[in-house]
Amino acid sequence: MSIFQILLISLVQGITEWLPISSSGHVLLASDYFGFAARDELLINAMAHAGTLFAVLIYFWKDVARAIGGGFELVGSVATKKALSPNARLAMLILLSMPITLLVVGGYEIGAPDAVKEGLRGWMTVAITTLVFGLLLWWADVRGGQSGNLETMTSGHAILIGASQAIAALLPGTSRSGITMTAARWFGYERTEAARFSMLIGAPILAATGAYAVLELVTSDAPEGAAGLSDGLMVAGLSFVSGIVSIWALMKLLQKMSFLPFVIYRIFLAIVLVLASPLALGWIGG
Repeated sequence: MSIFQILLISLVQGITEWLPISSSGHVLLASDYFGFAARDELLINAMAHAGTLFAVLIYFWKDVARAIGGGFELVGSVATKKALSPNARLAMLILLSMPITLLVVGGYEIGAPDAVKEGLRGWMTVAITTLVFGLLLWWADVRGGQSGNLETMTSGHAILIGASQAIAALLPGTSRSGITMTAARWFGYERTEAARFSMLIGAPILAATGAYAVLELVTSDAPEGAAGLSDGLMVAGLSFVSGIVSIWALMKLLQKMSFLPFVIYRIFLAIVLVLASPLALGWIGG
């Protein structure tokens, strides 16, 4: 990988990871365009996930600290039978959001044929999911209420919002953050609260995804000319910085306006992907 490719892929991952526009779709398109080797792509995934994970942990460090402390209280409450504090409830909501996605993704990675996985990586999948889930985000944002917050979130909502991440994990272009924000908005949670919960429940999933990429990386053979540790550290650092800026910009934007700019971008990207596809180019050329 050249320095330019490292810079570009790191910025793409960092900027898009927490925005409702699909980081996996953008990184997949960039990787295919540059023709990254399989091992290089593993390195990018592992280190970029590490960078963006640290970005959200630092930006929401108060919530993260509350959830960690609340987790210990949650364990103790089994014996004490005491009512849960706000911190323990936050930890409970995050935990409830995880099991379904982890089971679905784990089963998919272990049991799905490579042909299926490769088939879902194509431009058509990204184009369709970018458009469809972008329109769903617009629909939920328009119809959703503005009074819900994490303090009033129910266990059922946490489970369903978390479960929606499984769809994004299976279909590139869906956007993990986008579909969780869509679900949260549909249930009536205020925009910044929807984004906040989306990022908090995304951190454990991102950590698991990054760990899986690291495991695949250390068990794969390194061909001559493959990206090295220094390249990976550069990816992680740039993803971290761009991720922090992206989260800050998103939270500020949602205080003043709707998700419409992201919906418009997704529609535009889907159109560009279709027009630039081999099918369209062949039709134009013919």
